[in-house]
Formats: sequence, structure tokens, C-alpha cells
Amino acid sequence: MAEQAWLVRCEPAVAGRPGGPLSGLRFAVKDNIDVAGYPTSAACPAFAYTATAHAAVVQRLLDAGATLVGKTNLDQFACGLNGTRSPHGAVPNALDPAYVSGGSSSGSAYVVATGQVDFALGTDTAGSGRVPAGLNNIVGIKPTKGLVSARGVVPAAQSADCVSIFARTVDVAARVLQVAQGYDAQDPYGRQLTLAAEPLPASFRFGVPDVLEFFGDAAAEAAFAEAVARLKALGGTPVPIPYAPLAQAAALLYESALVAERYAAVRSFFDQHEDQVVEPVRSILASGRGYSAADLCDAQTRLRTLGQQVAPMWQGAEAIDLLLVPTAPTHYTIAAMQADPVVLNRNLGAYTNFVNLLDYAAISVPSSLRADGLPFGITLIGPCGSDWQLAELGQRYHHATGLPQAAGSTPLPAPQPIAGLQAPATVRVAVVGAHLSGMPLNGQLTERGATLELATETAADYQLYALPGTVPPKPGLLRVAPGQGKRIAVEVWRMPAAHYGSFVALIPQPLGIGTLTLADSSSVQGFICEPLALAGARDISSFGGWRAYITSLKASN
Repeated sequence: MAEQAWLVRCEPAVAGRPGGPLSGLRFAVKDNIDVAGYPTSAACPAFAYTATAHAAVVQRLLDAGATLVGKTNLDQFACGLNGTRSPHGAVPNALDPAYVSGGSSSGSAYVVATGQVDFALGTDTAGSGRVPAGLNNIVGIKPTKGLVSARGVVPAAQSADCVSIFARTVDVAARVLQVAQGYDAQDPYGRQLTLAAEPLPASFRFGVPDVLEFFGDAAAEAAFAEAVARLKALGGTPVPIPYAPLAQAAALLYESALVAERYAAVRSFFDQHEDQVVEPVRSILASGRGYSAADLCDAQTRLRTLGQQVAPMWQGAEAIDLLLVPTAPTHYTIAAMQADPVVLNRNLGAYTNFVNLLDYAAISVPSSLRADGLPFGITLIGPCGSDWQLAELGQRYHHATGLPQAAGSTPLPAPQPIAGLQAPATVRVAVVGAHLSGMPLNGQLTERGATLELATETAADYQLYALPGTVPPKPGLLRVAPGQGKRIAVEVWRMPAAHYGSFVALIPQPLGIGTLTLADSSSVQGFICEPLALAGARDISSFGGWRAYITSLKASN
């Protein structure tokens, strides 16, 4: 175990309130988050102070029963994505110590990946809660800004800062978020938010950058192609989206007057103790001094302009439901990172910096272990408030990988319901003809997110007719006196109630929707036919269903 991952061990551990929803879970926090009675240093010893109170989020977790065991190393002042920018030493990767852990929440990711704690808090301004997750085969939730209080957290760029959550499974991370979230009026950037409470549709559209950069890493490129295929298998349709405006927004964080917020966060300390700050953090903070208020206004307007430019990808009939990106485009050794700390660090953030600036939510989940044994993670990004939706899909994706947990060989536990989601209201509808699986109109069901529940039969109270002149050919189902008909094969589909109206609107006369009785005496919505339309129609009840009738026609031809 890399001892440099820890900066403070709580002796004794800070016990949580007994009986809470997180009882039995042990956690650590990044050392830019206050724990009462312990120093907060942001990995800068000269900056250290002893906290007099827990950060608001730490207090919430303790109140929920979790036990705090210590504080972890980080890139100094949370300024970096690689985990080597600390006077306490570089935190290694949990799977291969020659490689970087990712940062700035390096220690938090490492102690989770190595099984020393059940979860850990990090922070995320430009990817610090995602990159270390992707590089260590763990989960990293980057909540919507303002969802989790940042009171008691040393700011990096306060308007973009988020407290993040690392865990080995989505279930644990989501349970922690459920407790950690909550409006805090004492947090200047706290917000009263209503999160989307229904899962993403079964058939969803996911954006993929039209231009992908892996910096020559063929293994990462292949791993991302595999990820796209896996998300398609889960019901997604990939949609190319222009990445240039997102990349331009990302560049503003360090290449415009927005970097002044980094300097402002620690200005009083930095102006007096600049020599106590490690490079290249020192140069990054110092660069914030050179901008005027007018420069900052220009940068903020430019960011808003780019936000407006990309907003249409989330809107309208062709909107995407989420964006898929590599968590990190490649993986570097510690030696390589230390030899070229600015350029290689920037490369790690190729797909992260824009997320907070544009007010998106995100979750990084493990995707694969490359041929060289290094982990590859993907990030699912959604609009503000999509946190639970991303967690639900992220959990399904993680379990579809078949990967073990983190740096070990322990298999993933069974997936669990995401606490913040409610099952969407659905309607059970029985189909009897052209909407059956494999039939011409089945797409009207699947495109509305309907799923097949069972194949069964009606009660023996129905007759089935082949309606003449219909395109595509359709049957008509007629109810007759109890016991005077036949059992007719049907499929029962479960459709989101929100889409049921548009489905019914497509049904032409003489067909309609009524209540059918199934063979088990239960009732379900289903297709029926007006009796007047059956004059001259062939009674095909003896075939027992439309599929058998169609098969007989093909055989006779």
C-alpha cells in the first residue's frame, strides 16, 4: 500500500451515528475538506489550519452512520489531474504503481481502489472526481453543481467546484449521494434542485464526439470503441455531436481570465507565501493575477456563448439523452508525467474540463481492462439534474462489463435500485397482430420504450378475423359470449404511460383499444375491433393466433 495516499489518519476513527443508512461503511476525505480537530492543508503544509467544524457534507455522512478514518493526498490546491503535484509524493495507480493515479483527488481514489475504505470524498472542478476513478477501475460521481454543499471545502475555482464521490460500485456511490445531497443556504453556490426521478428511456440516444483524440494510445481507442458497442447493446443509439465548442469551453478554464478564480481562491495566502507552492501549481495560480475585471467579463460571455451553441444537442426531437466520452484518453507513467507535467496533464483533461463550466452532471464508471492490464473508464454526462438517471445507466453499464471490483478480484455484487429514482408509470397492453414481435408494426412499441412482458393467450371468449384490404395486413379481435370463442395468442407489452397516448393515436379504424381478459382471468388493455367491420372478413380463430395464420399463408404459397 502506498502510504503517501494518506495525509491524516483519524485516531481514533470518527464514528458515525449508530443505525443510519450508511452504518458500517468507512470513508476518507480529500485533504481540502474540513474535519473538526484535524488540519486541512490542501497538500500545502504552509497553508494548513486546524478545522473547528466538519465540512457540511462530512457532517451529513457522519449523521448517516458512516465512520471517517482519515484524510487523503491530492494535487496541491486541487490543481491537477495526475496525482504527482504534491510535496508528500506522487500517489501511484492502484493497478500498476508505475502509472499515475490521476488527480487531483489522487489519494481518495487510491484508498477506495485498494479496499482501505468503502468510499471517499474528492472534489471536482475540471475532472478531479472522474479522472482518478477512470484510471483506478472505480466509480466516480460528479454531482450537479450545488447539489452537495461545498461549505467547509477549500475552493479551487468556487463557481465550478463540486464535492465528488468515489466507490467501488455505483450502488454505494449513489447511496452516499442520497445522504450527501441537500440545499445549504450557507454555501454561496448551493442550489435548490429537483433531480429527474425517472430512468432514461429503454431506447436512448447518446452523443459521441465527432472528433476523438487518444494521443496515439491505440489501446484506449479500441477500448472506447468497445464501450460504444456496449452502450448500444444496452439500448442506446450513438449520435455524432460536434466536439469543438465543448473543447473550446474546456480551454477557457486555464487559458482565459477564468483562471483568475483559481488565484482568488487562495489569494491572501498565495501573495505572501508564493514560494511555498509547488510547480506547476505556482505558475498556474500566478497566471490569474494578470487579468482585468473586463477580461473576466469577456471570458464569462464567451463561455455563455459556447453554452448556447451546444444547448440544441439536448433539445428537440433529435436530442441526445446523454453524452459518452472516455474518462481519460490515455494513461501516463509517473516518470513521463513528471518530465512533462503541463502538456500531459492537459491531455488527461481532454474530455473533462467543460462539464462543470456548462453545468452538467457526470459519472465515471469502469469499462474494461486493456491488453496491457491498465483500466479504461468511460464517463456518462447529462444535463443539470440528471444525476440519478446517469447512476442507473452507469450501474447497468458497469455490470455489463463483467469486471471485478477496483484493483482486486472480487466480483461485483448484484445491482441495486437507485434510491433517487421512481419506476415510471406504465401501461400493460396486449397486441394480437401486426404489433407482435417481428411483425411490421412492432417498432411502434419499441420506439416508445415498451418492453415485452410475456406471451400468453386470451380467455376463450374471442374470435379472430383477417381484415380485408388492410396494409400491412391486420386482424380484428372480437369478444363473444363467455366460453363461445377461442383462446387467441397475444403478447403483453409494458409501455411507459407518457408514450401511451401517442401509441393509441396511431391505431386506425375499425381497430381500437379496450379491455381484454387473459387466460389467467386477469385484465389488460388490448386491441379490439368494431363488429361492423367484420362483414366479409375471414374467421381465422381456429389458427389460435395471427402468427400461426401468417405462417399458414406462407406455407400455402
